[in-house]
Amino acid sequence: MHLNPYGEYAVLLARSLADDWPDTRAGIVQRTREFGMTMVCPERPGDHAQCRAVLDEWLRVVDADDPNERAAILNQQMASASAYPQLTDHNGEGWHLHYRDVDDLPGVLHAVFSVGTALHLTTRGMNRLGRCAATPCENVVVDVSRNGTQRYCSPRCGSRDAVRRHRGRRRHPQALAGEDRGLHGSG
Repeated sequence: MHLNPYGEYAVLLARSLADDWPDTRAGIVQRTREFGMTMVCPERPGDHAQCRAVLDEWLRVVDADDPNERAAILNQQMASASAYPQLTDHNGEGWHLHYRDVDDLPGVLHAVFSVGTALHLTTRGMNRLGRCAATPCENVVVDVSRNGTQRYCSPRCGSRDAVRRHRGRRRHPQALAGEDRGLHGSG
């Protein structure tokens, strides 16, 4: 039996959708497949817009600065999305837990994102989710690094920010002398 079916992949899927929103419901379903979800949900009118609303609600967790606020938002989301955990053995995946009893795509994503994010943050740290530190990038960062210092959505953004800081130091060496003393891990 898998003990944590909604772990890291759930937040990585949510990040992928947030950073590159598909134009169609089929695009959302394809993305869920790319991240290992095998559920089949009947298509319903409004799925695409409702999935976007679920994602926008999840982004409230990403943008919460305070761990207590983040926990309160997640608790509210899990309460509205989850049901009694159920053992399931669908699609030949082996026995595992589902924290949902719905079969509509927005409902599934709501449960998977909220429970997966809660598991990610409680096992890795409440600060392991945020926005890219490179200006003007606003992509989501899901910190899966070993030491918890991932601040950029990609190595490209990390490099671009390092160049910006370097050029700033060359132009204003006194004003920016302490800027690099903070933690700026690569992503």
